[in-house]
Amino acid sequence: MSRPLVALVLYPRFSPFHVSVPYAIFDSMLPDNPLFELNIVSPGGRPQQAKRAMTIAPDGGLELLDRADIVVVPGWHDLSEPPEPALAEALVRAHTRGAHVVGLCYGAYALAYAGLLDGRKAATHWMAEQDFGRRFPSAALDTNALYVEDDRLITSAGTGAGLDCCLYIVRAYYGTRIANRVARIMVVPPHREGGQAQFIEQPVALSTQDAHINRLLDYLRENLARPHGIDELAARTAMSRRTFTRHFHKATGMTFGEWLVNERLQRSLELLENHSFSVEKVAEMVGFHTATSFRQHFRQRYQVSPRAWRKTFGEVER
Repeated sequence: MSRPLVALVLYPRFSPFHVSVPYAIFDSMLPDNPLFELNIVSPGGRPQQAKRAMTIAPDGGLELLDRADIVVVPGWHDLSEPPEPALAEALVRAHTRGAHVVGLCYGAYALAYAGLLDGRKAATHWMAEQDFGRRFPSAALDTNALYVEDDRLITSAGTGAGLDCCLYIVRAYYGTRIANRVARIMVVPPHREGGQAQFIEQPVALSTQDAHINRLLDYLRENLARPHGIDELAARTAMSRRTFTRHFHKATGMTFGEWLVNERLQRSLELLENHSFSVEKVAEMVGFHTATSFRQHFRQRYQVSPRAWRKTFGEVER
């Protein structure tokens, strides 16, 4: 397929960090080819200055939004200031013709001022929740989400959640395998669910600061199909059950059961998308006792069935 065109919208006194997150993701290049075509946009095609010591010259003006597949507003400079009418109208036009329109962190304000979030789910940084709710009572603000999508309108919580949100978009266009490759290049965890709470002890990481737990995680990832008991794993790490449970939660931010289900579901996505194994076989390969248990966990996490996921993201149709 042709590369999706991403329009990254600059605004006055922009935040360099918030701009750099989508820039890094959508300008990333795998060894074989670039994934997206990225344009930097500003009203009138004018250079925009950051809060301090940085000016960016855009690729063009708002006319570039009229052909973009994905429009990203990475933050917003003043919560009490609506976008200029030309930008608000361009955002509405982009959404009307079928583009994804994204507001990262306070970028949700630009979408809300344009009326795009009326009657739709939205997320923003927790520090602005009360203000956002007061200004835009017609939006259905999810005060707990990292990011949400409603009718091709995607909004996220702050900073790190913006990275999760951008990887979610990569996955929506290219599937889990490519999104994971991009995450590895960025040296970040491959995926956090949008419904995950903004406040967590630690994101799910490939490794922790506990060497014993790291070795155990490697072992578990290589043996997901096997049953695993806490007593067995505690013995494997030369810890008591109580000590193991405490160390595991401190290292991963999750109970062992939560972590194991999460890893099994992540592995199932790769199998569903890239292979033609039956759902029953996938359930067996990732360690669920029955296909029914797998389907229940899968639907609870992703709100769709494994078969529906494969139909949407799979490279191999059954």
